Amino acid sequence: MNIQVMPEHKLSSVAPLKQCNVEKKEVELMLVKDQNGVQYTSSTVVPHPSNGPVGTELENDRETWGKKIDFLLSVIGFAVDLANVWRFPYLCYKNGGGAFLIPYILFLFIAGMPLFYMELALGQYNREGAATVWKICPVFKGVGYTVIVIAFYVGFYYNVIIAWSLYYLFSSMTTELPWLNCGNYWNSENCTDPQAINGSVLGNGTSYAKYKITPAAEYYERGVLHLHESKGIHDLGLPRWELTLCLVAVVFILYFSLWKGVKSSGKVVYITATMPYVVLFVLLIRGITLPGSMDGIRAYLHIDLNRLNNLEVWIDAATQIFYSLGAGFGVLIAFASYNKFDNNCYRDALLTSTINCVTSFVSGFAIFSVLGYMAYKHKVKIEDVATEGAGLVFIIYPEAISTLPGSTFWAIVFFIMLLTLGIDSSMGGMEAVITGLADDFIILKRNRKLFTFATAGVTFLFALLCVTNGGIYVLTLLDKYAAGTSILFGVLIEAIGVSWFYGVDRFSEDIERMMGFKPGLYWRICWKYVSPVFLLFVVIASTLTSSSLKYDEYVFPSWANVIGWGLAMSSMLCVPIYALYKFLSVPGTFRERIAYCITPEHDHHLVAEGNVRQFRLRHWLAV
Repeated sequence: MNIQVMPEHKLSSVAPLKQCNVEKKEVELMLVKDQNGVQYTSSTVVPHPSNGPVGTELENDRETWGKKIDFLLSVIGFAVDLANVWRFPYLCYKNGGGAFLIPYILFLFIAGMPLFYMELALGQYNREGAATVWKICPVFKGVGYTVIVIAFYVGFYYNVIIAWSLYYLFSSMTTELPWLNCGNYWNSENCTDPQAINGSVLGNGTSYAKYKITPAAEYYERGVLHLHESKGIHDLGLPRWELTLCLVAVVFILYFSLWKGVKSSGKVVYITATMPYVVLFVLLIRGITLPGSMDGIRAYLHIDLNRLNNLEVWIDAATQIFYSLGAGFGVLIAFASYNKFDNNCYRDALLTSTINCVTSFVSGFAIFSVLGYMAYKHKVKIEDVATEGAGLVFIIYPEAISTLPGSTFWAIVFFIMLLTLGIDSSMGGMEAVITGLADDFIILKRNRKLFTFATAGVTFLFALLCVTNGGIYVLTLLDKYAAGTSILFGVLIEAIGVSWFYGVDRFSEDIERMMGFKPGLYWRICWKYVSPVFLLFVVIASTLTSSSLKYDEYVFPSWANVIGWGLAMSSMLCVPIYALYKFLSVPGTFRERIAYCITPEHDHHLVAEGNVRQFRLRHWLAV
């Protein structure tokens, strides 16, 4: 057997430690790899278990998923979130029905799947979180901090939406749903019985989905949010105690799901990742039995190829596929870092991204069958009841449910679905923050439970702003700016860093060392050329089509937009600030500093020898 023993600082264990007794001595057999991925077999004879090689324990300490299914369910649970239900079906309907699937599937194959695959492979090979994974190209470590900050920001408002779902779930546990009729203390004098609203009452140009004086609409805005008690974002008021308690419950669920790492979160997803599929199937079966449901489904699938001439359709498809798969939040990198080194992440990427997109498509049938029923009931067109976002899942759908026999049961299962859809996605975001920072700062890793509690606690404190009377305005601002252009920018820089500076050929060799085969030419071309161009297109389109901040008819003051852009810049600036810091902190001439910044840390000795790969044309042309 060939044995090559490498210097200790160059070792990174990729297999569990095996021990056996031979003549009263202990022999450690390890499969180890150089940090550039070359594998070696190393054996060391030591006199006592406690006197093993320094650093080996730390490398072997990284936990792994209990079972492969834990990882798959966690990735699916993160990727399949509320947007699959409340955004994709409406986008599909609005942008030409079945015709929308053409750009959607195209972007899935040329950008969505390649980025998904890239992040899984990057995390699995380096076994690091979003920040420390950039030991492959140190100057880009700021990208890691960017995505960690964004994931942290998202927790400020995403947990509030889960809290709304929990509040609705508790409110559903009555014999008569509270949003069925007028006459409650939260209703206004203008509250109108839905049965009295039809096409002739609405008049021309008025959409039922925008009709704000139905019992369901007033329950959401006046009974839950208390929006009528706020004059705008400048008048927030105090947190509502009911929503605060629900938020506390959500944060505690997240904490106890994550405090022990993937060993605990990997078990929680058995419920949170599978329950939405059970409920979605039940709602679909019930939906297609309703009168008018087929009209809704036909409207959902109606093919209008002329819509493909509109640039907006292509922009919607690009942004939807990007946000739907969840690349760029550091979650996929964090989850994959707990995989075994030889796990087939290629198969995982294809499987989970396909499941995510199929889920989006199938959920449209459950949604539009009910919207068809609503249109039939009120004698209006599908377009009058079709909407997206919170208006769909907290107003239109609950109103439809309230008119069905056994409405309490249907309401409970629907909000359980929303709750579970949100929980595992929020778990993924928080895990990205925890893993990303814990891998960077060893003191946080040693005190994971305390760090997890602190992360959850800070998230809760900021989220309190979103459960005030004017909290919806804060939530709208965060939703637009916290993870809008900034996350697109972050993933663009990430794709450039991996494919161009680290090198798509070297990245492909890393994957070959893990799985025994090199990615095909298709994937390498997508990583190096197609995905960066796609992301650049989405960033530019997102910036050019950005409009001033609004919530229904309320227009945010200019200072709110300034705060929003400040929030977005606070994460994006991590990239240039860290790059400047890295450049100034390394020794040498200008050229040597550049070399140290763009050379993987394990190859820094080559810089002193003048052997810098990135200074040769061959590096930039390689595919």
